[in-house]
Amino acid sequence: MAEVEAVQLKEEGNRHFQLQDYKAATKSYSQALKLTKDKALLATLYRNRAACGLKTESYVQAASDASRAIDINSSDIKALYRRCQALEHLGKLDQAFKDVQRCATLEPRNQNFQETLRRLNTSIQEKLRVQFSTDSRVQKMFEILLDENSEADKREKAANNLIVLGREEAGAEKIFQNNGVALLLQLLDTKKPELVLAAVRTLSGMCSGHQARATVILHAVWIDRICSLMAVKNEEMSLAVCNLLQAIIDSLSGEDKRAHRGKEEALVLDTKKDLKQITSHLLDMLVSKKVSGQGRDQALNLLNKNVPRKDLAIHDNSRTIYVVDNGLRKILKVVGQVPDLPSCLPLTDNTRMLASILINKLYDDLRCDPERDHFRKICEEYITGKFDPQDMDKNLNAIQTVSGILQGPFDLGNQLLGLKGVMEMMVALCGSERETDQLVAVEALIHASTKLSRATFIITNGVSLLKQIYKTTKNEKIKIRTLVTSDKTILYSVATTLVNCTNSYDVKEVIPELVQLAKFSKQHVPEEHPKDKKDFIDMRVKRLLKAGVISALACMVKADSAILTDQTKELLARVFLALCDNPKDRGTIVAQGGGKALIPLALEGTDVGKVKAAHALAKIAAVSNPDIAFPGERVYEVVRPLVRLLDTQRDGLQNYEALLGLTNLSGRSDKLRQKIFKERALPDIENYMFENHDQLRQAATECMCNMVLHKEVQERFLADGNDRLKLVVLLCGEDDDKVQNAAAGALAMLTAAHKKLCLKMTQVTTQWLEILQRLCLHDQLSVQHRGLVIAYNLLAADAELAKKLVESELLEILTVVGKQEPDEKKAEVVQTARECLIKCMDYGFIKPVS
Repeated sequence: MAEVEAVQLKEEGNRHFQLQDYKAATKSYSQALKLTKDKALLATLYRNRAACGLKTESYVQAASDASRAIDINSSDIKALYRRCQALEHLGKLDQAFKDVQRCATLEPRNQNFQETLRRLNTSIQEKLRVQFSTDSRVQKMFEILLDENSEADKREKAANNLIVLGREEAGAEKIFQNNGVALLLQLLDTKKPELVLAAVRTLSGMCSGHQARATVILHAVWIDRICSLMAVKNEEMSLAVCNLLQAIIDSLSGEDKRAHRGKEEALVLDTKKDLKQITSHLLDMLVSKKVSGQGRDQALNLLNKNVPRKDLAIHDNSRTIYVVDNGLRKILKVVGQVPDLPSCLPLTDNTRMLASILINKLYDDLRCDPERDHFRKICEEYITGKFDPQDMDKNLNAIQTVSGILQGPFDLGNQLLGLKGVMEMMVALCGSERETDQLVAVEALIHASTKLSRATFIITNGVSLLKQIYKTTKNEKIKIRTLVTSDKTILYSVATTLVNCTNSYDVKEVIPELVQLAKFSKQHVPEEHPKDKKDFIDMRVKRLLKAGVISALACMVKADSAILTDQTKELLARVFLALCDNPKDRGTIVAQGGGKALIPLALEGTDVGKVKAAHALAKIAAVSNPDIAFPGERVYEVVRPLVRLLDTQRDGLQNYEALLGLTNLSGRSDKLRQKIFKERALPDIENYMFENHDQLRQAATECMCNMVLHKEVQERFLADGNDRLKLVVLLCGEDDDKVQNAAAGALAMLTAAHKKLCLKMTQVTTQWLEILQRLCLHDQLSVQHRGLVIAYNLLAADAELAKKLVESELLEILTVVGKQEPDEKKAEVVQTARECLIKCMDYGFIKPVS
């Protein structure tokens, strides 16, 4: 009875449909559905109700009803087509395309289906292009950021995606054209650290390599605001703003060598005024109490990097002259800060050292004696102007300034020591009861005593005071300094004592069999003293570092050659190596001048001493910023000792840490890469890439990853008759993620630099395609990204090669990766995959279907 009624309701619904009363028809079909269990009838009722849904524009309901009909009969062509129509209206073009494709397969001659196929194909292609286009991505980010009701995590994600866009030329230009600078200023106003950081980093990307944009952004954001952001007590923020300013400076000064097209290439802007304004604000930051220690460090870093000439062959040193005239006194004020005084500016452990480096660079950048005399006169006036019998704190600042200059341009420091009252004030401060006075005075005396003429004066006038301080003070920092300063003949004894404290003699390996043999023959077997165990040694090293032993060692290294023998140098090198053992201590060693003190020890002295010093240099170079650890031209002197450690006669640890150090240096500049190349390090680095030892192979590959940026290294890969490229390709297939990452990075840069290497890659091994596919599917995003970059380089290099890749499984991999929703972590990976797909579309090898 119910089945009969259901059929009657279906017929009733059909009559309502013919009369275009779609609501009544829907009601009849719905009632009938409740009464029947017959599958054929159910399919018809759902299909008919789907037709009503299309007429009433209830597309979600129509798609659902059509799906139910298809669930009952997968070949129901009417239900398939109605679902296709509903999905098209809902914007789900890829799903709609699949449905009509099945309809066309079932009825190939149906013109309606064929026309819908063509229409959907065109729509999908356009949607895909829009989806991939930068305009769409920028607009989407802006919509989220402008909506105050957006969830916090969505806004943060959108802001971080803007960073990625800002680093691309097309993305940066679209952000700029879409009123992006004004929006980014609004993000800065939010005062929310995550959004402010994202805005700063996006602006940094937009400024890079584009002088006009950099100029507009500088004036829009305003230099005062940029400097105030850099001044905050937040290391991450301060560094990000420093990078923004550096990007602006590079673009304004033409230091960024990227290729420009169109209007930017023809545009000529006078940027001198803006650069001078930036320099002026950085100098003002140095003496402002509102600036944090981190902010002051970044200001000094920017001045160090951008003011002195990078090449003395350039005649113009006007930027240095401007800083000397308008900012030298401000730099001297930073150098003269005494941390224990209440008037001290906020500092970090590196601030005074960075200021000393800047003074040294400025002095070296002067071209003639009149310029140097002017520089010296400013320093003399500043120091003598500080002397005040009524104010001991001012005297301290004066002596601290002299001490800082002695760590920079030594000749200038020596001239300042000759000023009336300077040496007398140093010795007199030793007699003060305040430990702060004693510490500053002794520190200055150490730096002054490295020349025999000055040391004689100190020995004559101050030894008794220094001995008294040594006996009475409880401050270990002062004790160790007075010990080094008080007697110029004590260097070897002090060095020997420090070697004993750090237990840095060579220890022969104990062979258990020989020990047993000695016991059996009743011979004496030396036993290790309990206090020579590692825990005790580590404790002594920490106490020495805390007491300021590095400053004392740096002073000893500078001593006159008459008292600093090769044997003493070897002892000092051993001590440095022991002190550098813990990576956490290396920052302290650098801050106190240990990096530059090691260079002469690595270049002169006994063979053993030079190797020990070179190993210590490698440990520092592996983890430190070379610009701070080895300021100025000194960094180039570090290369040769590190290259010498690559000798197979050295032990594995020395090889490994030398490779790490060279990796860090080679990542800094092409000039350093050229120096490494000229020192003939490439053959050794390549040999270690063949090593069975995982860490050595990894370190060598990472070093090569940086070195391939150098033109002459690329030429070695281009040369015929060698397996260099084959080795890199095979290393990309290693199981070790770090080796894979480094090798893939090297291969990505090589294939980007030369199309010939793209073709050569496919010839060096039959496994190349399998290795490439593994890289593009790698679990580690950095490896996967590099693999996708290689794939893009190959696609862009040659149409025939691109066709070969499209016909392989790589196309499916690119499609899967490209369809992912790009979050902050995966943005680069997804974008690169999409660029690969767009390249394939440009060739006409694929069409934009889902």
